[in-house]
Amino acid sequence: MRNAWSVAELPARDRVLISTCIVLITALAWAYLVHLNRQMSSATDYATMMARMGMAVDMPWTAADVFFTFAMWVVMMVGMMTGSAAPVLLLFAAALAARGARTVPLLVLMFGLGYVAVWAGFSACTTIAQWALHHAAMLSAAMSASSAKVGGAILIAAGAYQLTPFKGACLTQCRSPLGFLMTRWRDGITGAFEMGLCHGAYCLGCCWALMGVLFVVGVMNLAWVAALTGFVLLEKIGPAGALVARIGGGIMILAGILFAAGFK
Repeated sequence: MRNAWSVAELPARDRVLISTCIVLITALAWAYLVHLNRQMSSATDYATMMARMGMAVDMPWTAADVFFTFAMWVVMMVGMMTGSAAPVLLLFAAALAARGARTVPLLVLMFGLGYVAVWAGFSACTTIAQWALHHAAMLSAAMSASSAKVGGAILIAAGAYQLTPFKGACLTQCRSPLGFLMTRWRDGITGAFEMGLCHGAYCLGCCWALMGVLFVVGVMNLAWVAALTGFVLLEKIGPAGALVARIGGGIMILAGILFAAGFK
């Protein structure tokens, strides 16, 4: 079983196709984020920045404003999370090939769509959170919480979550794609989508609090977006992911205390 479900056993054509798609999707997402960041980089205040995004800071959001913000979050989540999903996607493809599936790329696509659907749902939640901060006039020009106490509370909460058993359980599932596939296997197109939803849910349970940190450091601060992306990769793929998660949690709690106290 272990030999059959090895990425090395995946036909080279499928391996190259899936890997290329992962790289292209990630690159396109980051290209859009860089483009958006350049549009906003010369804005000196939140009102100017929002105006350049087609959104008025002193008026209620329109349906277009909600859609634009939601799209921004979806693209950001795709750029941040696709790379860490690569191992399970490739192993899923290898398992399909070993089981004689004739539509490996299609089934992998359905798995991926299920995974992205979970993060799209999360993006809807972050859109609501950003709207609430916008409505309360609590966003800075960097699209971060303007209140030190709110920012500190977010960091402390995110750090505390890193130390919870639930976080550890979700991280274990993310770090063990073979175990996930063997216990959660579903056949067919619908089954592939359901498996993607399930793995996406574990991934969300692992990483949702980390994404909240963006409301402290700046939603469109690409340096921090990249840093959090790297941290997620270390957690999920690195040799000491569980230890990295706990160390990161402790650092976030300390940073949150200092931030709330006025040390920035």
